[in-house]
Amino acid sequence: MLNPTAGQARRVIPTWVGVAMIGCALATVSAARAEPLTYAQALSMASSDAPIIRAGSLGVEAAESSVEAAGRLPDPRLKFGLNGFPVSGPAAGRLDGIEMTNVQIGLQQDVPSRARRQAERGIADANVDVARAREDIAVWQVRAATGQAWIDLLYAERRLAVLDDLLASLEPLWETAPSGVASGASRPAQSLGPVELRAALDDRRDGLLAGLARARAELSRWTGDPVPSVSGPPPAIDLAPGVFDVDLSQLPALRAYGALRDRAEADLDLARSGRRPDWSFEASYARRDPMFGDLVSVGASVRLPLFQGSRQEPLIAARAADTRRVTAEREAAEREWTAMLQADLADYEGARTRWIRARDVVLPNLRTRADLETASYGAGRAGIMDVLDTFTALANARLDVLDKEADVARRAVRFTLTYGSDQ
Repeated sequence: MLNPTAGQARRVIPTWVGVAMIGCALATVSAARAEPLTYAQALSMASSDAPIIRAGSLGVEAAESSVEAAGRLPDPRLKFGLNGFPVSGPAAGRLDGIEMTNVQIGLQQDVPSRARRQAERGIADANVDVARAREDIAVWQVRAATGQAWIDLLYAERRLAVLDDLLASLEPLWETAPSGVASGASRPAQSLGPVELRAALDDRRDGLLAGLARARAELSRWTGDPVPSVSGPPPAIDLAPGVFDVDLSQLPALRAYGALRDRAEADLDLARSGRRPDWSFEASYARRDPMFGDLVSVGASVRLPLFQGSRQEPLIAARAADTRRVTAEREAAEREWTAMLQADLADYEGARTRWIRARDVVLPNLRTRADLETASYGAGRAGIMDVLDTFTALANARLDVLDKEADVARRAVRFTLTYGSDQ
């Protein structure tokens, strides 16, 4: 075997030192990570830390800051200029001795109609309500997603623990199969069966590990915990009958239509204010040659909405149509949520029935079958492959029961956080 040169050794040693340092750093991060999250803690953390909720809060803050400026008079305009300056004739280019020439400075103030300013204030107030409705929807959606992510991680960990326990319990049977061939109790081809069964369970374990990583990433997305884990009991799986009495009008997704309608009506008021005239007032001071004296001017102008049929009325009709559109969209959304509620109820009941059947009928039957096959094997009336097949079926049944329980728990959490009082 060749020994590395001194230079190669110097290059190898820092590499291993770096690997060791990385390993220590990862161990430190793992040790310093947050404590396992209970269900309530995960919901609380997501409700306060999720970026989409912070964005919603900033939207409310922005809308509230705009209210104070809404409906105010526009900024005044400062006017200045040179008037009556001759550019031809005997006095061309002269500022003195010309009666009409003056330097003018003035102030102009636009005064929109009272109806327009009230409509602008109404739009600003409606924007605040819309921003708050969006924030409520964001909190509602984040809590529902976080609850389901917590359930997914909990049952991903439970599935993996159950499968590892099953693999450990089957280990003696894997070792018994070759001895059966050696003793002549089993055919040589039967020795290959356990290999296939074990590979299938190992494949399933790999899938569970991938599912665990996905569940952890999803919970990390909502809570901000880089390596989240869960602790504590899950929420109730069996929903109380009173939970099914849902008032859909209180869902944030439907409450938001009230704010959207208020905004549409405020836009309609703004369009209607176009029928009212807007005013503008100005005052100016003109400096002339002292021999002629200075001038003061005041004046006013008004916008005349004379062609309402081709200008204001089409805009009013458009905004009125928007108001009716919001009403129609709310009705469509209410029907959609009604259908979703009925479907979710049916899906929950179906999933719960399948879980109870698998837990109370299929699994006990397979346990009895495994006991009987074990007794038959001990009495010499069954082969090792029969026992392995039975215990593999029992392992799959236990995982299937856990899968169905996870499905029921996920649906129960989704129902409670979406429709229930916990919304």
